[in-house]
Amino acid sequence: MSERRFEGKSVIVTGGASGIGKATAERFLEEGAKVAIIDVSREQGERALSNMKERGFDPLLIVGDVTSSSDVKRMVGEAVDELGRVDVLFNNAGILVEGTVEEVSEEDWDRVMAVNVKGVFLMTKEVGPLMVGKGGGVIINTASCSGLVGDRGAIAYNTSKGAVVLMTKCLALDYALKNVRVNCVCPGEIETPMFLQEVARSGMPVDKYRAELCELHPIGRLGRPDEVANAVLFLASEDGSFITGTALSVDGGYTCQ
Repeated sequence: MSERRFEGKSVIVTGGASGIGKATAERFLEEGAKVAIIDVSREQGERALSNMKERGFDPLLIVGDVTSSSDVKRMVGEAVDELGRVDVLFNNAGILVEGTVEEVSEEDWDRVMAVNVKGVFLMTKEVGPLMVGKGGGVIINTASCSGLVGDRGAIAYNTSKGAVVLMTKCLALDYALKNVRVNCVCPGEIETPMFLQEVARSGMPVDKYRAELCELHPIGRLGRPDEVANAVLFLASEDGSFITGTALSVDGGYTCQ
């Protein structure tokens, strides 16, 4: 990349070991940022770290659980100790549990809400005041097109992502006069490990499942993680300086219908 929009900036990416999180961490690194990757899986984190180092990058890996307030305090503390400050927080960690209200267990419901909603709340609660104290920053949350429209058989996931959309708007208002912008991205179907999880649950061949999903996206294909990453970097950069409280659809037209 010729652009170095994040030279001298420090970034935290949760769920940064795979999929959208990994792609976004790599894009921030390409543009000059120092990056801390937070992930609950040490194995995935170390694999991602090795891959990035092969490309000449040297991110910080921090292993922990965004649903634990004590873990969040520790992880943010480690990031600040190493990076010096936090200019951008990308709350990307999330999980998918499919099923109708009859099919989803109370335990699964609670876990989805803990990771997808409480995790955003706890990370922002810890990082937001640090940004204010340093003069400002940008927070971006991963919601979903499933947080904007309903889907059959995904009550827990859709509800959690709808909560992220509204939390984003509330946070944007709370921080509007404190030089902290808060937005979220709402991806459509992206080719990530979560997509493969959906395929496995469907019991369909990958190609057939992909083809059916492609038909649901007016652009005629699924998205790539780097396409979501590009949207995140736009919102985090000065190019998006007058944007806050926005739910940016990166969905190939899915929510136009």
